Amino acid sequence: MDTKFSVALHILTMISESKETLSSQALAESVGTNASYIRKVVALLKNAGLIQSQQGKTGYQPSKSPKDITLLNIYFATQEVSHISLFPVHQNSNLDCPVGKHIQAAVSPLFASAEAQLEKELAHQTLEDVIDNLYKEAKQKRN
Repeated sequence: MDTKFSVALHILTMISESKETLSSQALAESVGTNASYIRKVVALLKNAGLIQSQQGKTGYQPSKSPKDITLLNIYFATQEVSHISLFPVHQNSNLDCPVGKHIQAAVSPLFASAEAQLEKELAHQTLEDVIDNLYKEAKQKRN
């Protein structure tokens, strides 16, 4: 998996909590990347309806309250998928080999179970949880 998911969490947290309007450049400086990468992630978030911007104005706003944005929503937006598939099974196993012939059927249910658990967990966690954790880590009270 790439870093778009964690970068999206960073972006969404910043724009949810900042009193200032943040540009792609300001977000990039905080994330530690370039503004063009931020714009790519922002485009994914906009396409998913998680953030919005106004033409002619700098900056972004969340489209929903952080408590209404699940980590699963963000994952699906940034990975451009409709279900989690972290463990693809290799292709072209040797069907003349007893392991090669049955390995896909042997591991697929295990992989599917783990992916379903992750999907369930991400559906129960929200951007609000990330923001609360951020304040706990910073040892600050939330405004």
